[in-house]
Amino acid sequence: MKWLSSLLFSKRNVTQNAAQQNHPTVENTPYKLIGGEQGVRALAERFYDIMSTDPQARDLLAIHPQPLDTIRQRFFEYLSGWMGGPPLFEQQYGHPRLRARHLPYAINETLRDQWMYCMHMALEDTVDNPALKDGLRQSFWQLATHMINQPSTPSQSRG
Repeated sequence: MKWLSSLLFSKRNVTQNAAQQNHPTVENTPYKLIGGEQGVRALAERFYDIMSTDPQARDLLAIHPQPLDTIRQRFFEYLSGWMGGPPLFEQQYGHPRLRARHLPYAINETLRDQWMYCMHMALEDTVDNPALKDGLRQSFWQLATHMINQPSTPSQSRG
C-alpha cells in the first residue's frame, strides 16, 4: 500500500530538502519513520491497550471479539502494509476490503470518535515525529470516517 506515502505526504507536506529525514516521502515511508516493525507493533499494541482499559472506549471495545490477541495481530499486519512496509495482512488474508469487513458491525460517528480517541492517544504515546503523527492522524480520520455505515442519531448531530 505504498500509495499511502504518496497520498498522505505529497509535496505540500514535504520540505524542499527531500533529504530531511523527519518528513515522509515515497522512499522514506511512514513504516520506516515510525521505526519499522517495532514501531508499527508498538502503535497497534498501544491502541488496543487504550481501547481495553479506557472507559471512553467502552462501546468500541464491546463490538470487538475477546480476547483481543488475534485482532491485535491482524491490526499490526494491516498497519504494516498500510504504512508502506511488508504487506503482511494481504499475504495472509488477501485484500483488506476494510469497509466490507466492517459492514457486519453497526458503526456510527460515536464509534468512529471512540476509535479516533484511542488512535490519537496511541499516536501521542508512540510517535515522536510531529509531521508523521499529523499525517497519520489525518489519514486515520479519513479511514475511520469511511467505516461509518449507520446514520447519525439526532442526539449525535446536535454535538
